[in-house]
Parts: sequence; C-alpha cells; structure tokens
Amino acid sequence: MNLLRRSPFPALRNQRGMTLIEIMIVLAIIGAISALLLPRLGGAQDKAKVKEAKIQMGQIINSLSMYNLDCGRYPQALSGLLQADSSCSNWGPEPYYKTKGNEGIKDPWGHDYIYELSGGEFTLKSLGKDGADGGSGFGADISQDDL
Repeated sequence: MNLLRRSPFPALRNQRGMTLIEIMIVLAIIGAISALLLPRLGGAQDKAKVKEAKIQMGQIINSLSMYNLDCGRYPQALSGLLQADSSCSNWGPEPYYKTKGNEGIKDPWGHDYIYELSGGEFTLKSLGKDGADGGSGFGADISQDDL
C-alpha cells in the first residue's frame, strides 16, 4: 500500500505565491516611478493651459474685432460678446464668442479674463494659474502682447 497520498489538485501542489516582501518591493518600485513622473505630467498640464489661454485670447480678440466692425465700437464688457446688445443694430444673430454653458468667458484656470476699455482701445489679459496680478512661471500674467 502506498502511504503517501496524492493531491486531488496536482497543478496547485507545487505553485508558490508571492511573499509579502516581494509585494512590498514591487509597490516601492511603482511608487518611485510615480514620484518621478507625476511632477513632469503636472508641468505639462500647466504648459498646455498657458497655450490654451493664448489661443482663447486670440479668439476673443478676433471676436472683439468683429463686434467693432459690426457696431462701430468695442463692448463695455466681455459679456457683450455673448448676448445681444440693444444699442448695436448689426449685432448677431449668433454670439460673437461661444462658451460652454452660461459661465461667461473664463480662462483655462476658471478665472475671468481682465478686459479694460479706454477710449477706442482695449486691453485683455489672464492672471495665470495663481489668479493674482503679476507672478512668475505658470502664475505669470498673460497679456495680448504675449500672443
């Protein structure tokens, strides 16, 4: 008689799972790689938002020029590009600038663009990532002169 019993699951008999130490080493490697890559991805996203702000500003400036051609003046506020102006008989029928929803004209960081009208000239700028005047890096102001 054979005293050794055979396993009913021969495929599982010699398999060995990962130890806790091996799992911890794999997690440490994944963590180290993530720590190296995430700051670069964040910088790339901020860089893309700066480019997006410049593109939006170019579109806003084009919309302001079309408004000026139709109405003979620039609007008092950027909201004049979105809704009909009763003092302009040539306005529309479509808005000069289209936005998502009814949130107004916002920069990529969700801040309002700064629009100032002085005489027959306007200035347009975004306050950048920090939303404050001045700043450096991705928090620097972006003006129409930067386009």
